[in-house]
Amino acid sequence: MGNVASWLCRIGLAAWVVAALAPGGPAAAEQRLVLYSANDNTVNSTVADAFTKASGIAVDVVSTGSGVLFRRIASEAARPQADVIWGVSASLLKENSRFFEPYAAKERDAVAPEHRDKNDLWIGTNLQVLTISQNTAAIPAAEGPKQWSDLLDPKWKEKIAYTDPANSGSAYVTATLLASLWGGGDPAWAKLGTLLANTKVLNRSTLVFEGNGSGEYPLGISLEYAGLLWRQNNAPVLVVYPADGTVAIAEGVAIIKGGPNPDAARAFVDFINTRAIQEQLLRTTFRRPARQDIDLASLPGHMPPLSQLKILPYDDAKWEASRRETLARLKTLIQDTR
Repeated sequence: MGNVASWLCRIGLAAWVVAALAPGGPAAAEQRLVLYSANDNTVNSTVADAFTKASGIAVDVVSTGSGVLFRRIASEAARPQADVIWGVSASLLKENSRFFEPYAAKERDAVAPEHRDKNDLWIGTNLQVLTISQNTAAIPAAEGPKQWSDLLDPKWKEKIAYTDPANSGSAYVTATLLASLWGGGDPAWAKLGTLLANTKVLNRSTLVFEGNGSGEYPLGISLEYAGLLWRQNNAPVLVVYPADGTVAIAEGVAIIKGGPNPDAARAFVDFINTRAIQEQLLRTTFRRPARQDIDLASLPGHMPPLSQLKILPYDDAKWEASRRETLARLKTLIQDTR
């Protein structure tokens, strides 16, 4: 990050961010931003440090699971304590949109309409592809699962790490995707129970990623970026794009209604959606950009385009509307399979 400030200045972004805040200039340096983030510390510090260097605005980061963050936002609704929430799934952003202030990001049109709110209550910053992550020191590459249904095999019992869907938007999407993929109804939920019986259910996604990368858990129900990041750091991790299909879900950013620093919040939303920052996040943390104007083949990770993957339809509205009862059913399944 040592060269980030000079790099930002070269592209003119530092002056642009400060100008976006207020004409007074010095007032910007006195501002702070309180950021609620479900991202890990590396992602948070990459962006927070760059934003501070570009704008002079200090960033206070509160980082925990997305479910925990939204429960906190709800409890603080009468007196919001944060300005922005970032790094949570589109399904959770939709469900909690009543807490957000509308704002049209300056480069919003670079993001496909399906990955941003039509009323500008939130905008996608990156896409998460659901994957299976395999530690090849524990399971040779050729012997691992190739599709979701392979995870039902009893030989994988207690070898699969999975995040509690009550605390993770992506884990919730995975469970509901599989319920749909397997036909819906009781037979599908029975298969989901079989899968959950094979898993270790952890409180945070980062515990899944770390456990798989270290070899504590040979398999992880995971996200694309985590496997690519561990592989970049020389861990024996294979990213498996399930042959029976997957989804690419948007994670995004939103301004919290009534937050203490609204000008800083708008500047942050503009900043996080620039092409330069999204490319930087891909280079350093392997987040697949939500922007459509970035050449993935020329950047680290060499992510396959979505056109090369079997991308399944996902009924976001259905599972959003039934989230409470679905989470209750998943909780029961998890308890019954411990």
